[in-house]
Amino acid sequence: MQIRKMEVKDIEDVMQLWLQTNLKTHSFIPEHYWHDNFNEVKSALSEAEIYVADQNKKIVGFIGLVNNYIAGIFVSEHMQLHGIGKQLLNTAKERYIALQLHVYKKNLKAIEFYQKQNFKIVETPIDIHTGEEELFMEWKK
Repeated sequence: MQIRKMEVKDIEDVMQLWLQTNLKTHSFIPEHYWHDNFNEVKSALSEAEIYVADQNKKIVGFIGLVNNYIAGIFVSEHMQLHGIGKQLLNTAKERYIALQLHVYKKNLKAIEFYQKQNFKIVETPIDIHTGEEELFMEWKK
């Protein structure tokens, strides 16, 4: 397994992973929300710092960062619970003294993951796009 910066050739694989993971993990949000935002997210990739988990030339996970904000960590379903998310997160932790993120309150697995990685809940806002309650979490070195 190699963690590396995303290359242009990776964009389609990254976006398919983004879509599939969001549809599966966020079943409490209508599917059309993810499909409707696909192109906007794809164009935003160029402004983000993206690291991919590459296993045998196949993208099995990625982390998207905008400065010290984690836009998301995505790991393919069959590769979850193999430490890939932690490796991706550690890549970000090596580069920043503090990290922040939002996670949906109903995404219990993600909340548990971030808490194990020493993220603390700062506040609980409502996502204006979905109406879902979120947790705003922060990690500091």
